[in-house]
Amino acid sequence: MIALGGNALQRRGEPADLDHQRRNLDVAADGVAEVAQAHEVVVTHGNGPQVGWLAMQTGLAGGAYPLDLLDAGSEGMIGYLLEQALGNRLPGRRIAALLTRVEVDPADPAFARPDKPIGPVLSAERARELESRHGWSLAPEGGGRRRRVASPKPRRILELPAIASLLEAGFLTICAGGGGIPVVARPDGTLAGVEAVIDKDRAAALLARELRADALLLLTDVDAVYRDWGTPRAAPIGRTTPAELEAQRFAPGSMAPKVEAACAFIRAGGRLAGIGRLEDAPALLADRAGTRVLPAP
Repeated sequence: MIALGGNALQRRGEPADLDHQRRNLDVAADGVAEVAQAHEVVVTHGNGPQVGWLAMQTGLAGGAYPLDLLDAGSEGMIGYLLEQALGNRLPGRRIAALLTRVEVDPADPAFARPDKPIGPVLSAERARELESRHGWSLAPEGGGRRRRVASPKPRRILELPAIASLLEAGFLTICAGGGGIPVVARPDGTLAGVEAVIDKDRAAALLARELRADALLLLTDVDAVYRDWGTPRAAPIGRTTPAELEAQRFAPGSMAPKVEAACAFIRAGGRLAGIGRLEDAPALLADRAGTRVLPAP
């Protein structure tokens, strides 16, 4: 299971244009394709920058679309680009990108405390405009303000049988992009989309456990998990265990979800959870790069 971070596809400080995203996708596709030559592979990806840009564009146009629709749109857009890039590197390999609904709990406390950042950092004037027009929650970040949305925990991946069938048929499968499309069950059993963005790493860990994957690779734009990040004592963590990682503190909006996902996967019986750069996927599997979370001896 390979999870590509949204910030890895649109790296920090880069313009939000298609050329930059295609170049980053090419880097990701090189690593995924190398792994896929020797393994069955499922790929998921983030969408925080992309879904935020889509929300801002529709919001400025006066008709902000609900996040479940924008999650679906960004999942289709990025899934298509990945499908093309991987198909060009793996001629003859069957590849499928699948829109994936993920059920969340309507009573999840995340709905009362929106804290997941999406989209660009906005000027104070633009932030006030969108906050007033659409009731968005925006918080200070990077000298401006950035939108915060609810990020409930994934409970059930509704397309799991389809994903398993695609794998069994030999497809490299791209799914659960952006954490999937968030839906809740109504009292009558029907489903409805909700205004949220599910954390991609949590969804990837859940999917990896359900599919009984051997390894979960969480790829981002840094080379490893660091202890004492942001201080002169910062140092990369190589081999480690869930207990060792959980004894430390990590940034809530960036590295903490990856550490949580890696530890949950290993505790559920996974053999390896790796955290590192897009281009290091093969090296992570071979124990030559990044942070490798392993079961305790």
